[in-house]
Amino acid sequence: MKIISYNVNGVRAAIKKDLIKWLKKEKPDVFCIQESKSQEDQVDPTLFEKLGYTASWHSAVKKGYSGVVTFSKAKPDKVVAGTKMEKYDSEGRVLRTDFGDWTVLNCYFPSGSSGDARHAFKMEFLHDFGPWVKKLKKKRPNLIILGDYNIVHEDLDIHNPTRKDKPSGFKPEEREWLAKWFKKDFTDAFRYCHPDKQEFSWWSYRSGARKNNKGWRIDYISVSKSKESKIKSAGHLGKAMHSDHCPVVLEIDL
Repeated sequence: MKIISYNVNGVRAAIKKDLIKWLKKEKPDVFCIQESKSQEDQVDPTLFEKLGYTASWHSAVKKGYSGVVTFSKAKPDKVVAGTKMEKYDSEGRVLRTDFGDWTVLNCYFPSGSSGDARHAFKMEFLHDFGPWVKKLKKKRPNLIILGDYNIVHEDLDIHNPTRKDKPSGFKPEEREWLAKWFKKDFTDAFRYCHPDKQEFSWWSYRSGARKNNKGWRIDYISVSKSKESKIKSAGHLGKAMHSDHCPVVLEIDL
């Protein structure tokens, strides 16, 4: 099973940059996008249907904002949009798809980069999301939780770990949350396959950051720790240039 997670920073913009041609070449079994920034009726469904994909959408109420979409070659057994927590669901942040005894959660964690209020909202999300996942895990223990977490985990996951300003995404409290996440219940698929390798998944549009590889790794594929032995490979597709992020790929034996 090949799974790709990709913050496309607007699916309509990415399509104009030949996303469909790229997807046809990559052929993932499951393709999860974050920041779709679209309602379902704003995207031609045949573009993905012609490649054999079934689409599951969870868009934000606000048009042109946030949103996640999961495309899959196999039709999901069950689709659940949201967490039943309205303040997050109105922003289209979590989409569940079940395939047999496995569940994929396609997630777009809030960004706190616009100011203190949004960072506080992000921390509220983390505080609420953990227990929600724990409850789900009792019913669906085989979880793959992927997407844009908007958090740097280790110093290795940012090009300048000695920076003093500690912006949102690199603040101690959110990094501590993510450290506990990976220590207790979930395995970081990329780090499981590459313990010491430095790769990034996001670069600022400013100052030639991508050209100079001054990036952050904030996009993850988490796998239930009890099933980490099923991970075959994981990495980043850095040559994909449809967004300020690059795709994260996982091959796993389901």
